[in-house]
This record gives sequence, C-alpha cells and structure tokens, in this order.
Amino acid sequence: MAGAPVSPVKTPAQEEQLLRMRYRKAMARKKRKERDAAGEIKELNITAMMDMMTILLVFLLKSFASSSASVTASEDVRPPISTTRATPRDTVAVTITPKNILVGDKEVVRLVNGQVPADQLQGRLVLGLDAQLKKEVEKLKYIADRNPAAPFSRELSIIGDKKVPYDMLLTILYTAGQNELENYRFVVLMKEGAE
Repeated sequence: MAGAPVSPVKTPAQEEQLLRMRYRKAMARKKRKERDAAGEIKELNITAMMDMMTILLVFLLKSFASSSASVTASEDVRPPISTTRATPRDTVAVTITPKNILVGDKEVVRLVNGQVPADQLQGRLVLGLDAQLKKEVEKLKYIADRNPAAPFSRELSIIGDKKVPYDMLLTILYTAGQNELENYRFVVLMKEGAE
C-alpha cells in the first residue's frame, strides 16, 4: 500500500522514556490539583461571620433611625411655624437667608440689601442658582439611571426665613422650575403641642 502511513517502530528505550514522560505529567497534574485543593475553604469560620453580621446590623439600624432630611439651624433663618404632620424627605434643598441663597451648604448668590443683585438676574432667572441646580439635577439623574430604587422625583425643599419677600420666592421657584424641579416643599417648624 503506497498511501498508508507507516507507524514508526519504537525501541524499548524509547518506550521506557515515553512511560517516564507520562508518569511525570501525571505526577505534575496530581501536585497541581493538590495545590489548588489546598486553597479551597473546607469550613466557614462562624466567629468572623457573626462579627460581620453585627457590624451590618449596627449600620442598618443607624441609617434607619436617622432622619432623611437635615436642616442646618441658623440665626439668619427662622422658618414659619406650622401644624403639618408631613415628614421631610431628602431632596435638593435651597436655603434663603437675608444675606445669601444656598443650595445644600454651598452659597450660590450673595444678596444685597435682601435682594438678588441685578447682575445675577436674567429676567426672572437667578444665574448662580440656575447653574448649581443644573449640577444637582444632573447628579440626581445620574444616580436614578444607575439605581432604580432612587428615582429622580423632581422635588425641591425650600428653607426660608418667614420674612422672605414673596417676589423673591417666586423668582427662586421659577429658576427651580427651569431645572425640572417642579415639586416643591417649604420646610417649616412644627408647632409645639401639635402631634
């Protein structure tokens, strides 16, 4: 047969060398499996698991017990008193004092004689407030895109002194509305005895 492959004839020395190579490979495979098995966890350490669960429990209790909205007390701001029972929510907070307008704890506009300076107004839009609210809304939308449990609620909390002029309040609400913050709440102090 002209086209059939010819199997080479192995000598006893070649056969012995082939057997040794197979034995070495088998031993190397066995050692590798033993090394891999040595790294496996055979049992759970219950003490470490209990420590971890205790820390998680304390963290969850602490975050559950805390209020979702924080209001910074100030001598400049005296919110009106109300008999409301609504609980505050964690939203974008705009604080209006006789000296400035803040978003969160960051001052965005310094007031002159209790009024928004003319260079900060564009019609009814307050420029410094507008820029900061855009950043806050972008941040909230970014969070909402990645976390379905925290949707963008379009809510705004206004913390203002009870003597804030109505016209300034309308200007701030207009600016907030231009930034998709169309649901707003006024932060008030609960009247003593109203529960």
